[in-house]
Amino acid sequence: MTQHRVLAGLLAGLTLLLAACGAPSKEYIETGDLDALRERGELRLVAPRFDEEQALVREGVPLQEFREQAEAAALALGLEPRWVYADGTGDLDDMINDGRADMIVSNYSVTEDRRERVAFCTPVAVIDEYLVLPKDREGDRLADLGEITVAVPEDTAYAETAAELAERHDTVTVETLPSGTSDSGLLDAVAEGGYDAAIVDGNMLDSLLMDYDGLRKGPVVTERRRIAWAVRPDNPVLRAAINEFIISHHVSASVQTRAQRDWAAIKEEGVLRVITSNNPASYFLWRGELMGFDYDLTRHFAKQHGLRVRMVVRDSASAMFQALQEGAGDVIAASMTATEERRQAGWRFSKRYLEVHEQIIGRADEEPFESVQALAGRTVAVAPDSAFVDTLRALREEGIAVETRLVPDATSEMLIQRVADGDADLTLVDSHLAALESTYREDIQPLWTLEGTREIAWGLRENQPRLKKQLDAYISRNYKGLFYNVTFNRYFKEPKTIRIHEQYRVEAGKEISPYDDLVKEYALEYGFDWRLVVSQMYQESQFDPDARSFAGAQGLMQVMPRTARQFGFTDVHDPEQGIAAGMAYLEWLEDRFPRRLELAQKLYFGLAAYNAGAGHVEDARRLAQRLGKDPDLWFDNVETAMLLLSRPQYARQARFGYVRGSEPVKYVREIRNRYLGYVEFTEENNISAEPD
Repeated sequence: MTQHRVLAGLLAGLTLLLAACGAPSKEYIETGDLDALRERGELRLVAPRFDEEQALVREGVPLQEFREQAEAAALALGLEPRWVYADGTGDLDDMINDGRADMIVSNYSVTEDRRERVAFCTPVAVIDEYLVLPKDREGDRLADLGEITVAVPEDTAYAETAAELAERHDTVTVETLPSGTSDSGLLDAVAEGGYDAAIVDGNMLDSLLMDYDGLRKGPVVTERRRIAWAVRPDNPVLRAAINEFIISHHVSASVQTRAQRDWAAIKEEGVLRVITSNNPASYFLWRGELMGFDYDLTRHFAKQHGLRVRMVVRDSASAMFQALQEGAGDVIAASMTATEERRQAGWRFSKRYLEVHEQIIGRADEEPFESVQALAGRTVAVAPDSAFVDTLRALREEGIAVETRLVPDATSEMLIQRVADGDADLTLVDSHLAALESTYREDIQPLWTLEGTREIAWGLRENQPRLKKQLDAYISRNYKGLFYNVTFNRYFKEPKTIRIHEQYRVEAGKEISPYDDLVKEYALEYGFDWRLVVSQMYQESQFDPDARSFAGAQGLMQVMPRTARQFGFTDVHDPEQGIAAGMAYLEWLEDRFPRRLELAQKLYFGLAAYNAGAGHVEDARRLAQRLGKDPDLWFDNVETAMLLLSRPQYARQARFGYVRGSEPVKYVREIRNRYLGYVEFTEENNISAEPD
């Protein structure tokens, strides 16, 4: 045993000793679903005890990443993660089914036998299982190795694989070790000469073999084994929530970058990252479309310079400024007031693109103020990092005895609702937001408009002089021009449009589509995030079950009837059959691509194949590799090659020939963007979206 493993063993033993001598055990029995877990306040994550050792000592082993993701999933569900441990892999399912734990988080293979006892979540990896052999054992195929004795722990996927090998090959003998034997323990057993071979997961093996000079990787004995977390079979709500987290986590991570950039770097990447807030003025999702005054303006600016925009959502002014400083975005566009206090704090601003007044908002049954002195003795609720705090301070310095109530993380929309509900006396908002809110609600009104105008501008860092120059030039050309005026009127002056936007705006607690419940049911069966499927459904049919394409695709998911029949569905115009057929087809397409693909990339390739066919996507992957791009990454790699396949010189060399590459490129990007919008607007997460 190596020095690293000895040290890890001592640390693990010390941890157990401290736990035994410390606080009383918090063990309890709970078999309920997510609501019951929320009453308890924690999610008990279970792993084999030997996982602690392997996660601590090695880079390249995925266990630590799994642990971090599982803990993040618990926190996202409003639960405190707590780790509990089983003596061996074979005890994991008993611990969750007996109510001593809630979710298995390990390098846990999906097998048919385990499916009978646990409910697997969306796979977090797809791996091969390998034989591990002494280096002096020659042969690259099982048939060439002669008679071998293979060591495996009992009640594991390895044991199932070994049993199948022994059934097919009379040269294989299986020796079963205790279920608590770790992968390192298996390799120790082979290295010490006790056994001829062992079976180990491929995603663990390369790192583990660094400590074993006398061992080598042998032939693959099982291909495409899925690794997944697991919950109790009667916990479908928890399982659905974990599936949603896994997919949204991987998709959002695939678009997030951090770097402080000025104009040259922005142009080089071709993406402008816009930091904003989810509100009806700046940025929101309406049915399946991304909208908002700031969104439309920044997109118009980006289009003139050949850029895409990526929206980075934060929920407060301070969080937006922090994201800007950390390099999570390039510019803040969120109806932000340019104040001297913010300039002194390090902000820089573009030219103003909007001039507003600040208005005191009260309930509709209150008489408007006759003067600003009516504020004396009243309390105004505002966010602590808003420009309104400075305004109220200035009023007090003028001798008006107005009280300030600070409400952390509150938007103007939330504060207006508090006033309407009687939970706040008054609030202070910008006039364009007050006008927007007053269009579709009758329970509030402006009571007083403060003197002077306030300038709304885009926020920047000091080290962005060239981006500021470009933004200033855009504002000078477009301020109160045709595009600007049409856009402003649509969001702030057209009552009918504003009411429609409010009615169908996507937000937490509202339906996205008329088919949400059906989608959730089948998304759980196929392991998708239901919001991804709804995003694809909008792209395909705009939620019309009778939609039909010129090529004959039909229903909500626009599946060809012949394809639907292959999966057992006969009427794709029926919403339930159409949704199920679309998911079955998408799952089938994803399985056509290499197992090494990261989860988000697998989704992107599956979507591209849904639109253009798997053959054309494989052509694009091969072309991407010839062009020196990564065939396992869709955005900016395979999508670039896909565009080239519409040109004769490239199409002639492709196995499946010509394809209108712009269609799958647009298809994948718009579904991904809309999906991230659904995630951020239904859960209020800080997820990035990258619209064209």
